[in-house]
Amino acid sequence: MGKVFTHMTMSLDGFVADPNDQVGELFEWYEAGEVTVPNPNETVSFQVDDASAEALRELTGNCGALVAGRRLFDIARGWGDKHPAGAPVVVVTHREPEDAATKWPTTTFVDGVEAAITRAGQIAGDQDVTIASTTITQQALDLGLVDEVCVSLVPVLFGEGIPYFTKLDRGHQLLDDPIVIQGRRALHLRYPVRR
Repeated sequence: MGKVFTHMTMSLDGFVADPNDQVGELFEWYEAGEVTVPNPNETVSFQVDDASAEALRELTGNCGALVAGRRLFDIARGWGDKHPAGAPVVVVTHREPEDAATKWPTTTFVDGVEAAITRAGQIAGDQDVTIASTTITQQALDLGLVDEVCVSLVPVLFGEGIPYFTKLDRGHQLLDDPIVIQGRRALHLRYPVRR
């Protein structure tokens, strides 16, 4: 397996959605440019600026599997079994949907964060694993399974909502200096995790 990344788009005050799970202006940057970044999901399009296109390619170009939580999976309706990252999805859940095999044949359902990341690593092979879920990110950080924390920081204040980060059970987590890409409507930050 390559590296384990986390990635979410976040408001300046730390939220990835409002209290009703709506992303509002957070995803404006996905439509703020002239560069088309292709993806396998025909219902999603990315029209970003050159810098954001570079950031997207860095995040998705070597993604061999994506780990998400069940809540996000349900909100996104399983991305129609074609996540825009172009990689198979591993969903952390205590119960798999009844119609999983027919409705989401390329999605894997696993009970437990550590087991899900292990399974995602098996699927990814030499490629990277990306975690795209707040709760799963928290648990993976607590378990010491994350190599790099990625944030697309956007210029909006939500004031309340669903935070990207909350209290870590094991205390402070030190990160190295960020790799920074300035895009239109988003500042893309990648922080290697200190070991």
